[in-house]
Amino acid sequence: MTPLPAIHNRLDRIGKALPSPRAAVCGTLLWAAAMGASALANLLLDDWETPAKIRFVSLLYAAGGALAFPVGLFLARLVSLGRHWQVALAAAFVCLLATTIGLTGGLFALQYRSYYAQWHEPALTIAWSIQFVHTMATAFYQFIVLGIRLYFPLGFIALALASIWFARQQR
Repeated sequence: MTPLPAIHNRLDRIGKALPSPRAAVCGTLLWAAAMGASALANLLLDDWETPAKIRFVSLLYAAGGALAFPVGLFLARLVSLGRHWQVALAAAFVCLLATTIGLTGGLFALQYRSYYAQWHEPALTIAWSIQFVHTMATAFYQFIVLGIRLYFPLGFIALALASIWFARQQR
């Protein structure tokens, strides 16, 4: 059984790690814009597909960034709480990177799965479960291999700037 003071210490640490609403909202809007712009710039430079598909992919990246920023910011604050600025810089870099790639890849996988759902077995059967897991894993793998390139160079620059901003805030 965990002693009561230990539970309060954990809850206090989580409370201190929560970002302010202003930082979360402003950061989310900026991060979403940066991730969407990064994808848009890469797709336009590659002369990719149709304008509708370019818009869709850019919005997907922006939505992934919007979902990822508050989670990444909270995790970075939780990891770096009470530590040196170098830890805060690394924590922000890793947490924002992982949550952005993970959540954007998850959104991509959901869209990918919705396309292939018409050929899947009826929902909640064993065959459907296997198809669901394999489709989602394939989509996420495909995103890692082909989708991460859309973050370079603008997304990477935004990641470096956000990490520096975070480290300066933690001092």
